[in-house]
Amino acid sequence: MRKCYLVCYDIANPKRLQKIHRIMCSYGDPWQYSVFHCFLKDIDRVRLQKDLSNVIHNKEDQVLILDLGSTDNSDRKAVTTLGKKLPPVRSGIVVV
Repeated sequence: MRKCYLVCYDIANPKRLQKIHRIMCSYGDPWQYSVFHCFLKDIDRVRLQKDLSNVIHNKEDQVLILDLGSTDNSDRKAVTTLGKKLPPVRSGIVVV
């Protein structure tokens, strides 16, 4: 079963930031700069965390992975946006 996650990151080094962004694009949809929405199976969440851990520097960078629960689209309804709306959800996300 897939669950929704919100992943936010603050990466100190521009090269690591680019690597993290590329990794995140393979797992989910960008909502804002350094904020991604992901539908992940448990194993994919573990892989994401491993992939991110291999790139970040623990003393300089920070990644937050927030579990939003089931994939019934209630997470999008629970988000309040001011200004531009959230981008549409992509279908058929491929996790590498």
